[in-house]
Amino acid sequence: MQTYKKIMKVKLLAIGKTDESYLIRGIEEYRSRINRYLPFEIVELPGLKNASHLSKLEWKSKEAAKILPFFTSDDIIILLDEKGKEMTSLEFSTFLNSKFSSGSKNLVFVIGGPYGFDEAVVKKSHFRLSLSQMTFSHQMVRLFFVEQLYRALTILRNEAYHHE
Repeated sequence: MQTYKKIMKVKLLAIGKTDESYLIRGIEEYRSRINRYLPFEIVELPGLKNASHLSKLEWKSKEAAKILPFFTSDDIIILLDEKGKEMTSLEFSTFLNSKFSSGSKNLVFVIGGPYGFDEAVVKKSHFRLSLSQMTFSHQMVRLFFVEQLYRALTILRNEAYHHE
């Protein structure tokens, strides 16, 4: 059995908070499962307040100012972005395994705000991943992502969670 506890930490960075109790329960369930395999944390950055007057570019720029300070030179940064590459669960597990083997210390997945990512965040990123061609609420994306992360970890350990 392979463990990644000494190799890499995984973080999910998200703008805004999850306020639906059913989503919070699901996210917490998968967060606890993931932590059996490797250190995992979710960091919720405050959403913008009183920002309805901002243009989309200004909105994204203000969100970037909140996101960018969380990046370090040891991070592999992956944006969860509708413009990113789609993968099957098996492909995602292979992708993760390649990142675990890279020698970096941190793998940071980022969920942006309603208008996507500012160019400054895109330039810092290493990869853009799409969970679907469909549009989901940012709160639901968190649950879908943590489930897929857990699924990928079980695939890498040949556990019976994923069925082909």
